Amino acid sequence: MASINILLVDDHDIVRDGIRLLLEDEIGFQIIAEAENGKEAIEACKDYDIQFIIMDINMPKLNGIEATNEIKEQYPDIKILALTMMDEDEHIRNMIEAGASGYILKSSDKNELVEAITTILDGRHYFSEDATQRVMMDLVKSSSKKENQDPANITEREQEVLDLIVKEYTNQQIADKFHISIRTVDAHRRNLLQKTGAKNTAGLVTYAIKHNLVELE
Repeated sequence: MASINILLVDDHDIVRDGIRLLLEDEIGFQIIAEAENGKEAIEACKDYDIQFIIMDINMPKLNGIEATNEIKEQYPDIKILALTMMDEDEHIRNMIEAGASGYILKSSDKNELVEAITTILDGRHYFSEDATQRVMMDLVKSSSKKENQDPANITEREQEVLDLIVKEYTNQQIADKFHISIRTVDAHRRNLLQKTGAKNTAGLVTYAIKHNLVELE
């Protein structure tokens, strides 16, 4: 099986060295490039066959949010995992909206890092459990201050599909739930992405929470 080509982006050598140390013996992962800021990250995507990026948020010259947005525009198939500190709630949401497929705390251990990467490569999103509660509560508070209207005019069936997407159902599970074809589920998912302006599943989750379209357990 071919290795996944990974780009490490962080302005601190010690962080990059730490992640490299965690992944160097992990079969299937190959760190082929490093960058100290967003500009270098974009250049690396041009110079190397990057498939996955572990991206810091706060960096000089071009931050992780801006870099993620530009990279996803040019290379939509590249998966991005955000590196975050506990006090970066607002930045985390902006990273997801820019196209990152999840986030993980810099203090996370090897097991969680590997789980995050494999989950995202599997087409799902990964939200670090330690940071999620604060981010979600902040979203709930901000959405409660607005009228809880859905500007995308999502249909009832699309709402049902969205609810299951947030609950991490696969397309096959959604199809089985509603006794419809996977092709129909794909069509609903595409319509949701188009209506909400989201770039991926994580973006749909963020949109749903912002507009109170799902109930948090």
